[in-house]
Amino acid sequence: MQEVPVYLFLGFLESGKTKFIQETLEDARFDSGERTLLLVLEEGEEEYEHSKFANPSYAVEFLEPADMTEQKLSALAEKYSTERVVVEYNGMSMLQDFFDAMPEGWAIAQVMTFFDATTFLAYNKNMRQLVFDKVQYADMVMFNRFKGEYSKEEFHKIIRGMSRRPGIVYEYLGGKAEYDEIEDPLPYDIDAPIIMIEDKDYAFFYRDLVEEMDKYNGKTVHFKGLVAVDKSLKKGTIVVGRHIMTCCEADIAYSGLVCEQVTGQYRTRDWVEVTARIEVRYHAVYGQKGPVLKASSVTPAAPPEQELATFY
Repeated sequence: MQEVPVYLFLGFLESGKTKFIQETLEDARFDSGERTLLLVLEEGEEEYEHSKFANPSYAVEFLEPADMTEQKLSALAEKYSTERVVVEYNGMSMLQDFFDAMPEGWAIAQVMTFFDATTFLAYNKNMRQLVFDKVQYADMVMFNRFKGEYSKEEFHKIIRGMSRRPGIVYEYLGGKAEYDEIEDPLPYDIDAPIIMIEDKDYAFFYRDLVEEMDKYNGKTVHFKGLVAVDKSLKKGTIVVGRHIMTCCEADIAYSGLVCEQVTGQYRTRDWVEVTARIEVRYHAVYGQKGPVLKASSVTPAAPPEQELATFY
């Protein structure tokens, strides 16, 4: 089956999605003759001008979120012999709904998220889960209607607290665009003989470790964590980690690391301090290659002042 690339444009109403898609489809560099289906799941005030598209044969279909099913999308793909899909997604719908409805053979090629800078902070405060949903898979985040008096650092910090993946662009009134070049130094010294992870920094450590495992391979680390044990684990092996909240209470998850060479007896929910060397290799707990801690010291510890790890 030929793979059908899907380009997702995300954001809330009036965030600039339609304008950007219109300009993209007008650009001849985006058109190599593929039969393209534009799916519109949110209608704002701005309308598409089909006559200006680089390829006038682009098919446009408007769908209500409730009508977005695998059967419906497959039927549209067959109707237009679709070779490429562009989606203007509804900002109030969760992205997983689209993933669940994607027909076989469709593959996400790029995800771009748009926010109106004048309303972003309010959306983030009151509808944080929806904001996080639109950022976590994004390759790029664009803030439209950005003003000089706004703090780039504030916007940057919110996005980086959700994901380090996307590039960030600030587009000012008038059309001038600036790329975010703010550096994100780690809150600990990765080149120290023993990398000391403070309680407040576990979420940053865990995310950086799983995203860039190879740079931690062979490093020694020290941190406080919560134990999890299971009968399937070999003697001397535990899992140690923290509960991390990335977005809101709904996404709290235990994020633990396999720890071997443990001599003491520990139970699930015991707090410990661990000093261990990191080895990146396959382990059955992960079902794939992952960071395995080879402990040199595991000792009982008191719970941290804030047991829940966050990025804030």
